Amino acid sequence: GTSRQIPQTIIIGVRKGGTRALLEMLDIHPNIVVAATEVHFFDWDENYVKGIDWYRSLMPFSYGNQITIEKTPGYFTSPQAPERIHDMNSSIKLLLILRDPTERVISDYTQVYYNRVENHKPVQLFEDIVIKNGALNTKYKAIQRSLYDVHMEKWLKHFSLDQIHIVDGNTLIKDPLPELQKVERFLNLPSRIMSSNFYFNQTKGFYCIRSDGRERCLHESKGRPHPLVNNTVLEQLYSYFREHNAKFYRMVNHSFDWH
Repeated sequence: GTSRQIPQTIIIGVRKGGTRALLEMLDIHPNIVVAATEVHFFDWDENYVKGIDWYRSLMPFSYGNQITIEKTPGYFTSPQAPERIHDMNSSIKLLLILRDPTERVISDYTQVYYNRVENHKPVQLFEDIVIKNGALNTKYKAIQRSLYDVHMEKWLKHFSLDQIHIVDGNTLIKDPLPELQKVERFLNLPSRIMSSNFYFNQTKGFYCIRSDGRERCLHESKGRPHPLVNNTVLEQLYSYFREHNAKFYRMVNHSFDWH
């Protein structure tokens, strides 16, 4: 009695915002099934041309009372994704998980740094990438990805605000349950995720998941220590994002506890 369904909900981003944590925590819910990998259907042309049946074939099998969710963090910053998702299903519900934009930039750098080290490629200090000729390097992709107002503008051209639920990534890591209960309500699902589904792992420094008699933590690549960043550089980043954050708060009628 199961079949593969096109997702009724998509986690559209943001990269290094907590998308994997959100997906794995939602997977606890009996009425949710999740795609195992990032599909990159709406942001990569070479996948999009394969068509909707190819997209569906990558989804898990589900029962009629279950919601299928996929997550691809690249969607949020993609110029094509909003229109393409709207063309597929104009009434879809979208989940967007965001965190402090400066923290997100540092986390983005950290992921690339470790990937380069593991592949024996040369690495640069954070400050050497972020500052060019004494000024903030606003062309740096990680900074561009943190301009939430710029990207949100594209989504609001195709979707109403009540179709996009914003999850606070900073809160999700510190206290997952309230954020997940908000998602349950947004998706009109019965309340099934409980505090007993989480336990704090002292070694890792974040919450891990307990469900179906099993315990699991996020992959070791998650929660890696960030480099200590020069205070002057931090202040430059805070200052640069301040106006963008204020504009974003006005767009979504909600403020966040960001620098």
